[in-house]
Amino acid sequence: MTTACPSATSEEGTAPPTATATGIALCGALALASAMGIGRFAFTPLMPLMLHEGTIDLAFASGLASANYFGYLVGALLCMMAPRLWPSAAIVKVGLVATAVLTAGMALPSPAAWVFLRFASGVASAVVMVFVSEWCLARLAQRGKPSLGAVIYTGPGIGIAVSGFAATGMLALHWSAATNWLMFGALAVLLGLVVWPILSDPAPIVGPAAGAVGVKPAKTGPLVEMLIFALAYGLAGFGYIVTATFLPVIARQALPGSAWLDLFWPILGLATVAGCLLAMRVPKRIDPRLMLVGCYLMQATGVVLALFIPTVVGFVVGSLLTGLPFTAISFFSMQEVRRLRPHRAARYIGLLTALYGIGQIAGPPFVTLVLAQSRDQAHGFATALGVASGALILGAALYGFMRARWSARA
Repeated sequence: MTTACPSATSEEGTAPPTATATGIALCGALALASAMGIGRFAFTPLMPLMLHEGTIDLAFASGLASANYFGYLVGALLCMMAPRLWPSAAIVKVGLVATAVLTAGMALPSPAAWVFLRFASGVASAVVMVFVSEWCLARLAQRGKPSLGAVIYTGPGIGIAVSGFAATGMLALHWSAATNWLMFGALAVLLGLVVWPILSDPAPIVGPAAGAVGVKPAKTGPLVEMLIFALAYGLAGFGYIVTATFLPVIARQALPGSAWLDLFWPILGLATVAGCLLAMRVPKRIDPRLMLVGCYLMQATGVVLALFIPTVVGFVVGSLLTGLPFTAISFFSMQEVRRLRPHRAARYIGLLTALYGIGQIAGPPFVTLVLAQSRDQAHGFATALGVASGALILGAALYGFMRARWSARA
């Protein structure tokens, strides 16, 4: 096939399905735990250690984060436009191998190389995100278990929690940042080995299962509806990224010496897992756009809560409110995309992922600019978090507008 990212109906293979719905959902979760939770977000808990070691400063840390987010955007664009040469599962496998290699490569004593490594890791994470979503959601729909799709998006939260707790443990053992990166690379290898057999399931997806998940496919709606939807999703990328990149640094400024400093990030990860599992229980009759409004407003509150309650309780509750809707937003959004564009789902998943990536790219440079213009880091981070929260509120308003303008559900 030369069509960019066609639907899963083009998957090769003639054997009957062998993987169970639960196995497929867990496969997707572990793939995202590696590509997203480790490949993208292991940098967050390691940033304070790298700052302490003097290998980076805050400006260079922002640059590394931006390189990763730019790679995520490039990966999403490739998913939209590049010719499909391999089946989805094969592409996911390549992405997982790349994640392990690139993560371990961060142990190299070469800051110049780190920029490329973080960029390439971002590309790999976007590719895995798009194609593991396509591969898993279609197979779950075929098996009559579309609600298990929420389990897939627990993966980033699992990876965040595991990497956060692991970084805390390795910090207690006084391991260097380079050793931490090697260990995370090894963990990515282990996760890849676990999911490899399921990704090797040769069964094709045929019939309506390759279309929408859990709802009757809509007739192709107005293009403007899809574009507003994508814009709102992109605002989530900007809205969460300040917290997702700088939470441990912000916490160290507000609560110096607290025993909780290294726990807020894994708490956010555990909340992400819980949020996806709760999303799985949402009745299908509820419009996903209404759920997205609630998710955005919850995350907007979590992003700024620690500014108003700069205590351990404030950071814990803020981490919970930021994490609970984190990837539930992805789950509800992917459901809606597959309803609106059932026959070109992967292309539009790529569009949403690209705009999300643009939002993420804008975050770290924005923080760097605000910090440079602020009298101190505390006020700079406060301003950045306030703007990020405002972006999420705007996204919620756009979903509310869509619900009012295009209220009928096919």
